[in-house]
Amino acid sequence: MFSHMMVGSNDIARSKIFYDALFAALGGKPGVQDEKGRLVYLHRGAVFLVTKPLNGEPATHGNGSTIGFAVDDPAQADAWHTAGTEHGGTAVEDPPGLRSGSAGALYLAYLRDPDGNKLCALKRMPS
Repeated sequence: MFSHMMVGSNDIARSKIFYDALFAALGGKPGVQDEKGRLVYLHRGAVFLVTKPLNGEPATHGNGSTIGFAVDDPAQADAWHTAGTEHGGTAVEDPPGLRSGSAGALYLAYLRDPDGNKLCALKRMPS
């Protein structure tokens, strides 16, 4: 359904440090900068980009939006969360852990990146 996800940043160098650490925790490679200065991450057939806004205005986070990253297991979610908090991210919501609801059992970890974008690591647990 989705071709890619993109978030805005006011500091691409800072974002590279943060997102390189997040993707390393998922077994991914560091981002590469394209000819337009955007960071590009390719992982498991998906594309994630970080860019300065093309209109020249400051980047802002989307209030109420969350970008979810699939993880292999709770340990990988924890490693992702730790990498994020150690590289400029902020832990938000409840600590990483198991939650149950209408979607079943989920292991979730939430962060905000250095520009305020809300991110989530998610593992759907067996019934």
